[in-house]
Amino acid sequence: MIRKGKLADDTEYKNIWIKRYMNLEEREKESVQRNEAKEKKKKRPEIEKKNFYWRVPDMRLKK
Repeated sequence: MIRKGKLADDTEYKNIWIKRYMNLEEREKESVQRNEAKEKKKKRPEIEKKNFYWRVPDMRLKK
C-alpha cells in the first residue's frame, strides 16, 4: 500500500492527500492546480450571481 501524507496546513481542504513518493516538481504542479481550482471556486458564485441577475429582467420582459 502506498503511504500518503495529509495536508495539515489547509484546514478547509482536509480531504486532500499528497503522495509521499512524489518529487518536488510534481508537488508544485499539484499545488498550482489546487490553487487554480480554489480561485475558480471562489469566482463561480460571483459569475453565477451576474448571470442570474441578467436572466431575471429578461424573463420578466418576455412575460
